[in-house]
Amino acid sequence: MKDDKLMQAAKSLATEVSPQRDLWPGIEEAIQAPRRPRRVPMFAQAAAVVLLVGASSAITYIAVKDQPQATLQMTPELMFEQTAFGGRYNLGPNFQDARDILAAQADEELQRLSPELRAEVERSLEQVHQAIFDINQALAEQPDNALLQAKLLMAYREELSVLRRVGGLTRNVMMRNDV
Repeated sequence: MKDDKLMQAAKSLATEVSPQRDLWPGIEEAIQAPRRPRRVPMFAQAAAVVLLVGASSAITYIAVKDQPQATLQMTPELMFEQTAFGGRYNLGPNFQDARDILAAQADEELQRLSPELRAEVERSLEQVHQAIFDINQALAEQPDNALLQAKLLMAYREELSVLRRVGGLTRNVMMRNDV
């Protein structure tokens, strides 16, 4: 019943809607009018780009021309120390000092370890020292070999790591409360 009323109301609606005024003359004129060439905007864009680049360059020149040139000066503390090894280069004094301090501490700490653990640490250090010796011999023949230089640096780091861990072992043994 409601559907019948709805259908009757829909049928009574107008099926065509006429515009309030005649639009055809404006449409016809737009179709027949010649199009403006697109080159004018492209030239205007190119001119704007040239003007922008020129203006930014001029501003940069003016800003920079009166400033003194900055020079990079390296102080001795910041100078890069060459890490290539072999016949031509040595480890830096800072590395040697750190290694000597760690080795002295490790010697003291080794005395506190059990004989089995001490032998294991000494075997590890001997392997690292043998690797350092072998790599240095290879570098004497090929001093510019970057792979050998990297391996030697890793071996020295491993030596320092083992020396540091010795102190950690004795600290852990001394902290045990269950004894």
